[in-house]
Amino acid sequence: MATLFTRIIDGELPGRFVWADDQAVAFATIAPITDGHVLVVPRTEYPELTAAPDDALAHLIAVAKTIGLAQQAVWGAPRAAVLVAGFEVPHLHLHVLPAWDERSLTFANARTDVLPQQLDASAEALRTGLRAAGHADHVPAALGSPALG
Repeated sequence: MATLFTRIIDGELPGRFVWADDQAVAFATIAPITDGHVLVVPRTEYPELTAAPDDALAHLIAVAKTIGLAQQAVWGAPRAAVLVAGFEVPHLHLHVLPAWDERSLTFANARTDVLPQQLDASAEALRTGLRAAGHADHVPAALGSPALG
C-alpha cells in the first residue's frame, strides 16, 4: 500500500510543493517548527534512512542544501537545519527548516494551528527564493503539483 507521502506525490492528497526532480520532491509540512519548514522526500519509497541507497541519500542531501540556502536567504536565518526521524510516516524524509538556535529544533515546537493561507504564503516565499537562486527548473509550475512546468 502506498505511503501517505506517495499519495501526496501522486496527487491523491494535497501538497504544497516547492521542489521536484526525477528523484525527489519537497513540500511544506502541515506542522511546521518554523516558517519555511519543508520535507524532502524521495519518489521511491524507502521506509527509513538506513534502507536507502547511498546515491539516493546523496541526492536528498544535495536538494536539502539547495533548499536550506534559499530558506536562509528568504527568512534571514543563520542556519538551515536538517532533521531525520521518520517515525510518523514509513517513507524516508528529511525535515529542512530555517533555524536560529538548537533549542528550537524539536518536534515539540511543531505548530499544528497554522492556517492554510500561512502555509501557502511560506511555501510560495520559498518557491520565489529558489527561483531567485537559479533553480526555477526544479520549482513546480503550480504550488499544488509535483510536476514541472
